[in-house]
Amino acid sequence: YRNGVNVLLTEARDYLGGNVKSHTTEDGFTWEEGPNSFATQPSIVRIAHELKIDDQLVFADEALPPWVNHNGKLHPLPKGQGGKGAAGQFELVFGPNGVLKFALLGDLLSWPGRIRAGIGAFLGHAPPPEDKEETIREWVTRILGEEVFLRCIDPFVSGVYAGDPETLSMKAALPKIARIEDISYSIGWNKAGAIFYGGLKRQIELTKERKADPPEPEWVEFEYGNPGSFKKGLATLPNAISEELGQPVGVEAKPDSKVRLNWKVTKIEKNGEEYVATFDTPNGTEKVRAKTVVSTAPAHALRDVFTPVMPEASIMLDKVRDEINRIGIYYPPVAAVTVAYPKSAFKDVELDNGFGNLQNLPGFGSLNPRTEGVRTLGTLWSSSLFPGRCPPDYNVLLNYIGGSRDPGIADLSEEEIYDEVDKGCRQVLLKDDAPPPKRLGLKLWPTAIPQYELGHLDILAQLEAAEKKTPGLWICGNYRSGVAFPDCVTFGYEQAKVVQEFLKKGNEEVPGIVNGSKVPFFITIKEDEPAPVTV
Repeated sequence: YRNGVNVLLTEARDYLGGNVKSHTTEDGFTWEEGPNSFATQPSIVRIAHELKIDDQLVFADEALPPWVNHNGKLHPLPKGQGGKGAAGQFELVFGPNGVLKFALLGDLLSWPGRIRAGIGAFLGHAPPPEDKEETIREWVTRILGEEVFLRCIDPFVSGVYAGDPETLSMKAALPKIARIEDISYSIGWNKAGAIFYGGLKRQIELTKERKADPPEPEWVEFEYGNPGSFKKGLATLPNAISEELGQPVGVEAKPDSKVRLNWKVTKIEKNGEEYVATFDTPNGTEKVRAKTVVSTAPAHALRDVFTPVMPEASIMLDKVRDEINRIGIYYPPVAAVTVAYPKSAFKDVELDNGFGNLQNLPGFGSLNPRTEGVRTLGTLWSSSLFPGRCPPDYNVLLNYIGGSRDPGIADLSEEEIYDEVDKGCRQVLLKDDAPPPKRLGLKLWPTAIPQYELGHLDILAQLEAAEKKTPGLWICGNYRSGVAFPDCVTFGYEQAKVVQEFLKKGNEEVPGIVNGSKVPFFITIKEDEPAPVTV
């Protein structure tokens, strides 16, 4: 857009941002309907700078760990203290909440579990199976053992994907971690593939890569991977994008803006070298001609939309995967439930490793392994992560419940969902006599997060092959870029380069208009995307 490309951004809802929506109440509580934060990456800081909202960025204390609920106690997972480079790596291993202390003095893992994990990490493990795609559970169990999977990885996967690690593909869902095994085997003397040395080598590579490509000096300082947000919530970003494209939030639709809200795509066709996109709009059917089209709508919203130009796109909906009893890309239901309790309602206990009292919630949040009997997948300690989220005598908790292993959440009433969340908070965090919660908000997403299950990479490969036959049309989205907020933003920048290069190769303008709509070189269609893809 800023490079002179004529862009039209269409959105089926009445606001930009998909599942990213933030609220602030009159009495000072800020809460999210969807994702709660992002793991900071350069793309986030870059777009905040370009949109002049970098003064709104807020970052969490880098030392705050995630906690795992096991056997009636909260256990901290290893975390550094915020050091950079080699210092940060040293803290992660030898620090007061480092890997060494977790392994030797922590009590999340039994001694047999620690020994088994230590063997896989430092001595070696069974090689990967040939001609078989591994699930997350199979991969972790093979390398680090069943106990590490059940008590550490299973709750992590529930928190990120709301998924089932027995159907999620390791290489598709967690490719950066899966790659460490390949790096481990690339070390000549490490014949048994001990994973620790591959992780160490990758950390050294990352440090070098980041030094070679440092952030721009005018950007605000940040730490890679540190949890971040904006002062008034994540919706600050899509709201700023909307304003940049000429449609300020809360203002009546402007005909000269580059944004069209409440426009639902129904069909994409080809007319010579052009594409014609048909939309249902508040004013009836509209058609727009364009040189290029990029869709970031979810797979389930695209049935028959691309059939006229790319019939292979139906693979996202119709691909049969017998090994997991699934057809197409699955989106399970997830409810995001935000509640608040007085600080005095929380258990008055001191947490391990000097983090202080639980009433102050010193951490990122708590995760619940499926073996613990808590229905809530995980609870983010929102008011501890970022300042100004609530009055000082309260704590705000964002709870996620549902997912692939609990689709029945979609059948409950709001009252029943609130009750389940309150029950989980009392099991893990609250005193027996804690008062009822202050209910800030509940949003049930019936099709929440795409599952990167076995066979997902094959679907993407077939989609990419189909795109090569249809130049100027790209079917993207978080089932392709990764589900995390910064992954979507990074992918957006990368895809924008691809589109711009394509347009440079054929720089003739598309003539005319259809139904009075301006003719863009480039349409982006968004319909349910959990994070913004910027172009």
